[in-house]
Amino acid sequence: MEVSPLAWLLLVLLSCHQLTFPTLCTANQINKLNELIESQRSSNPPRTESRVETDFVDRPVYVGPQDGLMGTDKIDALPGQPEGVDFDQYAGYVTVDPTAGRALFYYFVESPHNSSSKPLVLWLNGGPGCSSLGYGAMEELGPFRVNSDGQTLFRNDYAWNEVANVLFLESPAGVGFSYSNTTSDYEKTGDKSTAEDSYTFLINWLERFPKYKTRDLFITGESYAGHYVPQLAYTILSRNNNTNQTIINLKGIAIGNAWIDDNTSTQGMYDFYWTHALNSDETHAGIDKYCDYLTGNYSGPCYQYQGQGEHEYGNIDIYNIYAPLCHSSGSKSGPPGSVKDFDPCSDYYVSSYLNLPEVQKALHAMQTRWSACSGVGWTDSPTTILPTLKQLMASGISVWVYSGDTDGRVPVTSSRYSINTFKLPVETPWRPWYTNNEVGGYVVGYKGIVLATIRGAGHMVPSYQPERALTMISSFFQGNLPPSS
Repeated sequence: MEVSPLAWLLLVLLSCHQLTFPTLCTANQINKLNELIESQRSSNPPRTESRVETDFVDRPVYVGPQDGLMGTDKIDALPGQPEGVDFDQYAGYVTVDPTAGRALFYYFVESPHNSSSKPLVLWLNGGPGCSSLGYGAMEELGPFRVNSDGQTLFRNDYAWNEVANVLFLESPAGVGFSYSNTTSDYEKTGDKSTAEDSYTFLINWLERFPKYKTRDLFITGESYAGHYVPQLAYTILSRNNNTNQTIINLKGIAIGNAWIDDNTSTQGMYDFYWTHALNSDETHAGIDKYCDYLTGNYSGPCYQYQGQGEHEYGNIDIYNIYAPLCHSSGSKSGPPGSVKDFDPCSDYYVSSYLNLPEVQKALHAMQTRWSACSGVGWTDSPTTILPTLKQLMASGISVWVYSGDTDGRVPVTSSRYSINTFKLPVETPWRPWYTNNEVGGYVVGYKGIVLATIRGAGHMVPSYQPERALTMISSFFQGNLPPSS
């Protein structure tokens, strides 16, 4: 199964941004993008739907010896961490394929508040090919963020381990500190193998941390994790029915600004551009005329107008259209950071910190050059994850889609269009929800799925609105909608 043309659109557009958000696609890149999409289109006949391949659910899963490794993985202290850290941290590798020498890296933080009664939460960043350690843990929902000196940390008062025990996974192999001794693995990576390896990781990790075997599990993530999270959840539920191995107590999934369907996500992206004054009327009319989102048939003029739309919005951070840009290219001295004031140059600080030898040693990571996103290949990407979401909804687990409403790359319009394809009855009408007597966002409850927005947040929701994000996700873990007052 090959990557669809619209998936290529997403992957190439993301490649213009993934290392540092302010880096935008140039006109030449847009032209190359159009050529690439057109070549993909001519070589791949249109498909209306792709389902996740699940033939591997009946195969034996590798389970390696884990005795004693939990203690070995415990972190004494991270270099430059603030005083008063009152929770345990762990990091290390879990082998998922001993023959290939493939191992995935994780970072795990327990809750400082009654951790034994809190759920287990797995966080996956998207990309595809971007690090959950660098983004999720160090810039979003983890317990620390990196100061502008690139050497010290400050506390995130709204970290998700306030309400859960949080596991960050760098997946697939080739991302962050995760690796394979078989280099061809990096070229064969795709949705299917990522779900398979993530499941194998989780089974082995639970053997290493047996006290979490019966704990409620929630899987969360953002962006291309709109593929990762549902596919892994489906794999878990399928394996729970077809294996003698550990039964994973999956309770729900929550995906943020999630790319889940090529057609509706792309339509939502360009509609967002126009409705937020980023595109001209002429470009929007051209996209509407030549891009058939119902059938997935796209003409040359469609790609031309889409490329024009990418060029028109100019030098802004499309992942948060109202955010300032970073005007520095490295670490700098300055006062300690504030979790309520996200620094657009944080990518640089995180990269500096995670490449310090003493940090890599403390994390039990291989001494290597860490980067936020990798160039792993991508061999399969379904055109839609909607059938998988439908199966998860039917299973009875909790399914949430949440969206920062200032993200232009995978905007709230994309999420709404995707969910609307289900034509579900509304159980809780659209309403505002609140944090500290302010509107934190909006929520609507459908039969089987919840859509929540986070007001003033970009693509990386917890980066820009950490307090509102914590309110939202706490409600999700508790099985409630966010507070109405």
